[in-house]
Amino acid sequence: MAASSRAQVLRLYRALLRESQRFSGYNYRTYAIRRIRDAFRENKNIKDSEKIEELVKKAKANLEVIHRQLFFLRFYLGEP
Repeated sequence: MAASSRAQVLRLYRALLRESQRFSGYNYRTYAIRRIRDAFRENKNIKDSEKIEELVKKAKANLEVIHRQLFFLRFYLGEP
């Protein structure tokens, strides 16, 4: 994996973990963090650049889902 790809993946990993920490519910938060860590550990040895790009796109989509869930939780439940 190229250095820029590695840096991009690490930034994405940190962003996913950071956003998951914002869930106020313990169960949501721990589940999201566990799934993120497990997924990245499972795929850490992948060398195929096409597969890496596919996984990065999937992770970006998941980050958007987390953003949306947090927005709606705050909007409908009035959470901070």
